[in-house]
Amino acid sequence: MESDLFPVAILAGGLATRLRPITETIPKSLVDINGEPFIAHQLRLLAQSGVNRVLICTGYLGEKIEQFVGNGKRFGLSVEFSHDGPRLLGTAGAIKKALPLLGDFFFILYGDSYLPCDYRKIQKAFIDSKRMALMTVFQNEGRWDKSNVEFVDGQILIYDKIHPTPAMRHIDYGVGVFQKEAFHLVPTDQPYDLAKLYQELIHRGEVAGFLVEERFFEVGSFEGIEEFRRFLAGGKDTQKGR
Repeated sequence: MESDLFPVAILAGGLATRLRPITETIPKSLVDINGEPFIAHQLRLLAQSGVNRVLICTGYLGEKIEQFVGNGKRFGLSVEFSHDGPRLLGTAGAIKKALPLLGDFFFILYGDSYLPCDYRKIQKAFIDSKRMALMTVFQNEGRWDKSNVEFVDGQILIYDKIHPTPAMRHIDYGVGVFQKEAFHLVPTDQPYDLAKLYQELIHRGEVAGFLVEERFFEVGSFEGIEEFRRFLAGGKDTQKGR
């Protein structure tokens, strides 16, 4: 189980309202970043990290993502798609629907995140933890987004994006690893958020924590897009901070 990397599910079904008017005609994954759609950069990074299989969960304008990515061969990957259908299912609901294509263990990433980390180390930490899920965290200190995790002595105590506490110095980095059994807690064909599932699993003591040193990049905001463009162009931003 440790030799090959688990498949990666990319959550790319959101409406991306913060990026309007750009996302009135294209999904967030296809926003231009230095001459290419964002998802091209994301998929190449995954291939370079040793990933072989990707499942893209789509919703809003998902057919345009599928048209651009195809079977993924030109990115060095095997890519499949799972569509929400007429009703958006939320981040956990989309994964629940896609479970038959994912197998017993898998990574989950967000469709607007560029995460240059060591996926093999993360997978090994998940296996060694013998828990149902693993959340990667980054010591954010409120720098690039609002910190939302209390992480102490390698343990995730609280995760809450809506009600921050003074003890939150870390942020959900964006890479999760799960056993499929974790999604038995998610109702079928109903909208359900991945954050809610994490919170339930944390309450049950079933979420391992993994500290990532490399900083994250995101294209969910105009500021994030410009920062990522500078990073790819060799600007002053580095993977470990400014």
